[in-house]
Amino acid sequence: MALDIRKIRDDFPTLTREIHPGIPLVYLDSTATSHKPEAVLAAMDGYYRRSNANIHRGVHTLAEEATALYEQARESIAGFINAPAARQVIYTRNTTESINLVAYSWGRTNLQSGDLVIATEMEHHSNLVPWHMLAAERGIRLEFIPVTEDGLLDLNEYRKLLTLGPKLVAFTHMSNVLGTINPAKEIIRLAHEAGALTLLDGAQSVPHFAVDVQDLDVDFLAFSAHKMVGPTGIGALYGKKSLLDGMPPFMGGGDMIKTVHLRSFTANTIPYKFEAGTPAIAEAVGFGAAIEYLTAIGMDAIAAHEHAITEYALERLEEIPGLRVFGPSADKKGGVAAFVLDGIHPHDVAQILDRDGIAVRAGHHCAQPLHEKFKIPATSRASFYLYSTTAEVDKLVEGIYKVKKYFS
Repeated sequence: MALDIRKIRDDFPTLTREIHPGIPLVYLDSTATSHKPEAVLAAMDGYYRRSNANIHRGVHTLAEEATALYEQARESIAGFINAPAARQVIYTRNTTESINLVAYSWGRTNLQSGDLVIATEMEHHSNLVPWHMLAAERGIRLEFIPVTEDGLLDLNEYRKLLTLGPKLVAFTHMSNVLGTINPAKEIIRLAHEAGALTLLDGAQSVPHFAVDVQDLDVDFLAFSAHKMVGPTGIGALYGKKSLLDGMPPFMGGGDMIKTVHLRSFTANTIPYKFEAGTPAIAEAVGFGAAIEYLTAIGMDAIAAHEHAITEYALERLEEIPGLRVFGPSADKKGGVAAFVLDGIHPHDVAQILDRDGIAVRAGHHCAQPLHEKFKIPATSRASFYLYSTTAEVDKLVEGIYKVKKYFS
């Protein structure tokens, strides 16, 4: 079913803003962060106005209300990804912290010198640097699934890497630069057949299409609220129960303990043993509201809308002389179009587009090794979401022609 795009856009107050007098915002940077609908803003405001209190530690009415809201959001998140139980969803600050939690807790418990972790050449720095840090500390080995010229993973090379006996395969579900949607289920199945666990970076997938952790059989899944119409400062880590149960706490403090003595402590059960200190309660409430908002619209409808916008955008961008879009064709990618213009730096492209209210990202997008792979320092990146329109794509194309004229 087609989205009622006018009604959806009315839900997002930022989209009504004028960037310069008489110049409306054209927001094409949702891969970096999405905008927030009124339902999310109202839920967070309502928590602060009515139920503001610390959780899990009080028996008064406000504390019980706050705890219920916080845990109801966890239930919603678990349902959204089809987790077997809500206790398998750990609140974190973002995808980055979720991956670091796995590297710190599972990695430092289970990986020894010489053990192999496989990632890909298209990873965000968040799924590279934690493993580099562990390699420096523990002497683990890192190998990478190559990216082909058309922006796909070379699965034949992946199969060869699996013969080396990896302990973990950590990879992105969807590239934040190329837009490539990787065949996660196949990658996970092959990893398990080789005796490896899997960690899936879902920062760019969970917001945009249905992700079912049980169907994928993934061991860990990391994602962030702010990329899926929720607030910043909160994310989630899903893990299989047996793995989470066997992992030591990530941080020490309040709420992650059962008992504390001067010379010892006993850790709490999951999820609480990974959630030390006062958490981002209002943000969790907003996360839950974001889940409810997306669920009401339908992830299949959102995915179909984004695919149509992306397909249209690639067609229009290909019309522009001297412009090169990176990544595969629209049928193999999500709502991302990273591009370069001959002879014009991506930062200049983004700055000039902003004069017309068009917000795109410029740089290496925390994927510097991938840009090195393609021998470019940076790209300009337009990205799309459920509130994006073909009219905004047309404005982008018109703006790029103005950029070209400016430098001609």
